[in-house]
Amino acid sequence: MFKGTLSKVGAVGLMAGLVVAGWFIISDMGRDRARAAASSQVPPVPVVTDIANTKDMPVMVRGIGTVQAYETVAVKTRVDGQIVKVAFTEGQYVKAGDLLFEIDRAPFQAALDHANAAKQRDEAQLAGARQDLERYGKLLGPGFQSRQSFDQQQATVAALTATVALDQATIDTAKVNLGYTEIRAPIAGRTGQRLVDNGNVLQANQPVPLVNITRIKPIFVNFTVPQDVSDAVRRAQAAAPLAVMAFAADDKTELSRGKVTLIDNQIDAATGTLRLKATFENADERLWPGEFVNVRLVTDMRVGAVIVPERAIMQGPQGYYAYTVNPDNTVQRHPVEVAGMQDGLAVVAQGIAKGDKVVVDGQYRLSEGSRVKIDVPGKAG
Repeated sequence: MFKGTLSKVGAVGLMAGLVVAGWFIISDMGRDRARAAASSQVPPVPVVTDIANTKDMPVMVRGIGTVQAYETVAVKTRVDGQIVKVAFTEGQYVKAGDLLFEIDRAPFQAALDHANAAKQRDEAQLAGARQDLERYGKLLGPGFQSRQSFDQQQATVAALTATVALDQATIDTAKVNLGYTEIRAPIAGRTGQRLVDNGNVLQANQPVPLVNITRIKPIFVNFTVPQDVSDAVRRAQAAAPLAVMAFAADDKTELSRGKVTLIDNQIDAATGTLRLKATFENADERLWPGEFVNVRLVTDMRVGAVIVPERAIMQGPQGYYAYTVNPDNTVQRHPVEVAGMQDGLAVVAQGIAKGDKVVVDGQYRLSEGSRVKIDVPGKAG
């Protein structure tokens, strides 16, 4: 009797268990259907994508530089006198040897004429003294002339010879001074502000120059780079002059390209930087002395580097990352290693391969597995 009762109880328990299990299964299926329905109701996130590409990218070191004139000359007078002519305009480009100022020539021409006349006088006296010396020599043997008179005449000839030489030196000096009345450009370059006017009286020792001439074709740019790249810079420069690009203050407008012509012989201990000088042809005069420029120094070339638009790269607590789009229009988050950023492009060393579809706009609304709608696809580089 007890066995029959137990059998009935077991059967009832089994049925109850089956009913409970079925209820849980049906409940889970309902929740899954609810999740799927809710997921299908979330609209995809609109994004803009780009395709990762490969490109040869230069390795650059950035710095800030100052433009320096290739040559600068403060033009001054070498003689005293009054300016009678100004032969240039302010800001004019002049060639070496071009006339800038002319000083009154009359006093210097008079000095030259005086020196020429003095020489002619002394040469005439020298000629007469030499004739007397020759006659004294003929009369010395027969005894008609004393040795003392002969020696005195020799001294007179020597003195007059020296006087004629002094006259010639005076003439040469007068010619030089007369030449200094024409003040010419010592170098080719652009003139600055004229600091004297026509009619001013000049003095040779005056501290103020007449005008400054600056040579700007070619031109220098002095700049510094961090000391940790000094070894790479020196090694690359030893192989070939390094290319340098000068950009305007916005760091986008390229002004000119040149070559490194000087690496300083020591690192500045106060700033930990190495000073370099680059030479630019500056044929279009886009670089101007005293101007501050952004400098990019090319030290190497990355061949076949993977590039994506710079705005595709995000930065979080764990470092850089980017989103790529899967074939089913869901996204995947990738940690990436960025080797450098320049000109709106990011060079990716690891994390993204060529052909990957990366999100460049709209990624702030994304998370791992988000569904997206692509608006404008593109191709990097």
